[in-house]
Amino acid sequence: MKRQVKVKRKTSETQIDVKINLYGSGKYKIKTDEPFLTHMLEQLSKHSRIDMFINACGDVEIDSHHLVEDLGITLGEVIMKALGNKRGIKRFGSFGVMDESLCRIVLDISGRPLLDFNVNIPLKKIGSFDTELVEEFFNGFVRGARITLHIDQIKGKNSHHIIESIFKGFALALKDAISICGREIPSTKNKI
Repeated sequence: MKRQVKVKRKTSETQIDVKINLYGSGKYKIKTDEPFLTHMLEQLSKHSRIDMFINACGDVEIDSHHLVEDLGITLGEVIMKALGNKRGIKRFGSFGVMDESLCRIVLDISGRPLLDFNVNIPLKKIGSFDTELVEEFFNGFVRGARITLHIDQIKGKNSHHIIESIFKGFALALKDAISICGREIPSTKNKI
């Protein structure tokens, strides 16, 4: 299983460089054209303990949609590349809380991309960030990583806290799912 992996994605809309250490300590150096997204990715790195070095820019003069979606895809791809054949991982994980906000995050490193996103974010914008792009980030991640991911908001009023509970919960669920707990591939098919 590779620990350190780099992936670059360049399109006419975005330019993204991602380097991770899958089993790191949560160190990060993240620069995007969207400050709120940068803050959420720092949470993801810190709480998953995946070292992340990200430099991402996009056509944010239009809006941040392309940047957010492509970054989700790229981050998903780099994590799955680092997991290799997934031998020994736990495979499943779930978490999610931030102050008054409680979101249930359940994931399965299944090889089958599916996002079930049931969240109501009161504000449409936080700073310059369109809150509907949270779902787009995770849609991209699910496609890039080929995982099954359920995100359900149980309660919460503060938009920032709701989104942060999702990212922190996702980080902890991912940390749990990629943790090493044996030597087998966790599937009766012997392949994920």
